[in-house]
Amino acid sequence: MQDQVININEKLSELKELWSPKIIGEIHDFQFKVVKIAGDFIWHEHQGADKVFIVLEGEMFIAFRDGQVKISKGEMFIVPGGAEHMPFAEKE
Repeated sequence: MQDQVININEKLSELKELWSPKIIGEIHDFQFKVVKIAGDFIWHEHQGADKVFIVLEGEMFIAFRDGQVKISKGEMFIVPGGAEHMPFAEKE
């Protein structure tokens, strides 16, 4: 077995486009992705799959039809599968 350390900040610095996730690791059927965001994404849902958002820098918001949550650096939030939501950030 070969151990491989993944430097998240290094992978994040390689991203040039907003809203273009890059897979940085996989375990079983789960993918770990990093993405740079700014502005609004689209309203969408993930049927049957919860999604985890972890903020490494800055802050982001996730709008739901009945409110929104703010996620700051060092925090995480789980969006339940099937919940319609729209991620957004005021700045990158």
